[in-house]
Amino acid sequence: MTDIRELLLSRIRDVADYPEPGVMFKDITPLLADPAAFTALTDALAEIAERAGATKVVGLEARGFILGAPVAVRAGLGFIPVRKAGKLPGATLAQAYDLEYGSAEIEVHAEDLTDGDRVLVVDDVLATGGTAEASVELIRRAGAEVAGLAVLMELGFLNGRARLEPALNGAPLEALLTV
Repeated sequence: MTDIRELLLSRIRDVADYPEPGVMFKDITPLLADPAAFTALTDALAEIAERAGATKVVGLEARGFILGAPVAVRAGLGFIPVRKAGKLPGATLAQAYDLEYGSAEIEVHAEDLTDGDRVLVVDDVLATGGTAEASVELIRRAGAEVAGLAVLMELGFLNGRARLEPALNGAPLEALLTV
């Protein structure tokens, strides 16, 4: 696992003062552009899905789509996008959540998740945990079980894990990298 961590870290670029002064943005586009690194990431996340006994993968908008879809394909599972409010046609379930300054809402198609599903949530970064926590609530409201949450990178200094673990009710939270 050390080798994959080194590979992934070597393909993540720091961008200072983006999107605002004082923020060190972790840009994963170099990782996505490298087929070996992207494949290693996809394989590692698919292994987590298999260990968790997932039947579906939920990807959180937008980079969670980029990571979650190939993970679902690799693991032989269905993929469900969780989108910002107003982006999905048809009947949806919505979940509001608080941001640092204001609030937001995410949605999923109501019929995409059922009471027999075990869902792995996939995203690129765990920061404060607000979006991930809202997705866990949304999945449960749809009648499915949360099998776990897997991210490429956890920003440990933002304490998202502490916020999210109670909502996970013992389901695993796995980060391939912690920075």
